[in-house]
Amino acid sequence: MSNNLISLTDVQLAFGHHALLDHADLVIQRNERIGLIGRNGAGKSSLLKILDQRQTPDDGQVKRLGGLKIATVEQEPELDPEVSIYDLLCGDFTETEDWQRPARVNALMDKLGLDPDALTGSLSGGQRKRVALANALVEEPDLLLLDEPTNHLDFDGILWLEQLLLDFRGSAMIITHDRRFLDVVTTRIIELDRGKLFSFPGNFTQWQERKAEFLEAEKQHNAKFDKFLAQEEVWIRKGVQARRTRDEGRVRRLEQLRRDRAERRDRSGDVKFAISEGQRSGKLVAELQDVSHGFDDRVLIKDFSTVLMRGDRIGLIGHNGAGKTTLLRIMLGLQEPKSGTVRHGTKLNIGYFDQMRSRLDENATLADTISPGSEWVEIGTQRKHIMSYLEDFLFPAARAHSPVRTLSGGERARLALARMFAQPTNVLVLDEPTNDLDIETLELLEDLIQDYTGTVLLVSHDRTFLDNVVTQVIAAEGDGFWGEYVGGYDEWLSQRPQAKAGKSAASTSGAAAKPAADRNSKVVKTVRLAPWEEKELEALPEKIAAIESQQATLADQLSAPDLYKDGSSRADEINSQLDQLNKDLEQLFERWEKLEEKRLAS
Repeated sequence: MSNNLISLTDVQLAFGHHALLDHADLVIQRNERIGLIGRNGAGKSSLLKILDQRQTPDDGQVKRLGGLKIATVEQEPELDPEVSIYDLLCGDFTETEDWQRPARVNALMDKLGLDPDALTGSLSGGQRKRVALANALVEEPDLLLLDEPTNHLDFDGILWLEQLLLDFRGSAMIITHDRRFLDVVTTRIIELDRGKLFSFPGNFTQWQERKAEFLEAEKQHNAKFDKFLAQEEVWIRKGVQARRTRDEGRVRRLEQLRRDRAERRDRSGDVKFAISEGQRSGKLVAELQDVSHGFDDRVLIKDFSTVLMRGDRIGLIGHNGAGKTTLLRIMLGLQEPKSGTVRHGTKLNIGYFDQMRSRLDENATLADTISPGSEWVEIGTQRKHIMSYLEDFLFPAARAHSPVRTLSGGERARLALARMFAQPTNVLVLDEPTNDLDIETLELLEDLIQDYTGTVLLVSHDRTFLDNVVTQVIAAEGDGFWGEYVGGYDEWLSQRPQAKAGKSAASTSGAAAKPAADRNSKVVKTVRLAPWEEKELEALPEKIAAIESQQATLADQLSAPDLYKDGSSRADEINSQLDQLNKDLEQLFERWEKLEEKRLAS
């Protein structure tokens, strides 16, 4: 029996002049779990459509094993809203004479906790994704194709899906940006880059190591090629030798080199994130005292108190429907609680990135979305033309006047970020920012947030993103209670009530065993410095020394005998600079002390 389920040979697919697949080759074997990665718009979803025959390639050969059964779960599953879950999953099994199907459906519904009588139109995004997965699994496919399966799933749903795929007997190809998910599930990573498919054995972390080596080798190869081509171009310009009969072969080789260079697709640039930071907010951002809120008879928040300070990086986590976005809106003053008080600090400039991208006008152009009525964008002290700014976010100038409605999900996310970063802020609010963004853009966004000096509030189910960005977690613990924990996702995982309950045989079930006063009190627990904090701590002495050097230089200028020769304006300017340097130095020492305390306590 052949191990190859599908083979693609020399496959080509293009839309307009843009080649998504450029003489691409691929083999999918039995019992593989493949992670398919690549930039937004690279053609990953189109590749899945070729595999399950929804799309026909322009050229090349696709071979499938006889009788191969393929099931696909799309990013946004389309389900008949008037059909019950049971009827959707069972279908008309009498027509196919699949008499075992009802038994498989009942087993799956029990396993997934699905109500058989619920109409699919009444389901949440996470529930719809589970039903779509169940609909694929009940077919008992040889190959399962998943397009962004973790979108709309909470932590429990993601962990459930990880185990489901680990237990799955067939092969799977998964498009996802969730790096932790890729590390747990995959046996091979395939990257779609510039129309080619590159295969790397192992999981995402192993791919990152090999990818760095691959890119360096490619860079060196291209540099040698370009140098040789340049030498041949110099030779041809001399003219005389090139016309000799014995050099005709060299001329033909040069012509081929030129064709090869013209056909080479260089790696496109990265997104260039830069954020316009406004003036510093007051030390207090928000204070919540005994806040409660809910809808109908459902309590989302009960007697919750907390204080948000300038510079905090807080992640809000919890299952779908727990009330994360509601709590976030109450913190920002965008929604009034049913009871309790909310006090806000001064000079707050809030940048809000909402998960539904609802703040984007579908009919507005990209340029007007970023800077309505102006051709320029002010980013800090830098002034950029709108076309150049859009190109920083990988939107070519030709698309600047296209309407928002023509954008893909990933492009909408980039545009929403571009608009938010163009406005001065000192509070960044990110509600599920990782959905639809490719891995490279996610990593660049992480770097930007780590360097941001304002306050960050983040709602996300991306475990790696949370670990790399936040230093504190506010987590839903059921029945409207919320707990606060130092650290990111991994620290919360080890500190949460369920984890502690699991370690003690005498303990009752998790959060229910804790008094309400304890649940909403801060957990006094020290954790290690985050990697970005360690880098920041290492760099502080050099920053402090640089400021002290500037102070010394300005002090020398202040004592110069001819300083007041033309009046006091220059002296006033120096004193103003010294005042600012003193403030900067005070902030650096304050930050150093805070990080040192955290390091010594860990």
